[in-house]
Amino acid sequence: MFKKMSATSSKTDQKAALDIASWLFNVVTSVGIILVNKALMATYGFSFATTLTGLHFGTTTLLTTFLTWLGYIQPSQLPWPDLLKFVLFANFSIVGMNVSLMWNSVGFYQIAKLSMIPVSCLLEVMLDNVRYSRDTKLSILLVLAGVAVCTVTDVSVNLNGFLAAAIAVWSTALQQYYVHYLQRKYSLGSFNLLAHTAPVQAASLLLVGPFLDYWLTNQRVDAYNFSFVSLVKFLFCFFTTSQTIQTER
Repeated sequence: MFKKMSATSSKTDQKAALDIASWLFNVVTSVGIILVNKALMATYGFSFATTLTGLHFGTTTLLTTFLTWLGYIQPSQLPWPDLLKFVLFANFSIVGMNVSLMWNSVGFYQIAKLSMIPVSCLLEVMLDNVRYSRDTKLSILLVLAGVAVCTVTDVSVNLNGFLAAAIAVWSTALQQYYVHYLQRKYSLGSFNLLAHTAPVQAASLLLVGPFLDYWLTNQRVDAYNFSFVSLVKFLFCFFTTSQTIQTER
């Protein structure tokens, strides 16, 4: 009996340690990729946010293909209409965030991400008639107050960056809502959904990216002068993107 309880306790401790390690790794890689992306755009002049996002998802596609080949991701079905709708929301979300990061400071970028919490709650109220408790409402009001204060004191924001952030916030909230909807409707795991969406996102963003980036920046991605340092940062971005997706999903 004692041995059985010890074994159960040991498994619980191992799971808790794994969860903590995954959470910490997720935080480090999430912050790391933001800082590296900002460095690529601001310091090294790679101002092609859409193309950069497409390259990220190309790396993610390779990862999910490899995991499928190993048997860690099981085959599943996701109809094309639902897939394309999700990709539309997701592309607007990620591209909007990256463009916001390019045009604004890292602080305002984080403020925009924080504001997705009340927006996501609003969507649940509007679409699913969810009712939140008094404590939850007070917490959301506290978040809104913090966002308002930070927005006033952050002088690095500009009109274009603010519009990009607004688009990104609403499309991200719609994407997150749709993630849960698809997972419930088709009984999809996080990796299953990622295996369906990553290739389509990579293809669409790499196809549209160079043209959209040229329209936004008046610069051509094929004319960018790749240095050794920028290439190293690219590799770091792609690695952390894949790892962050694993821990977040």
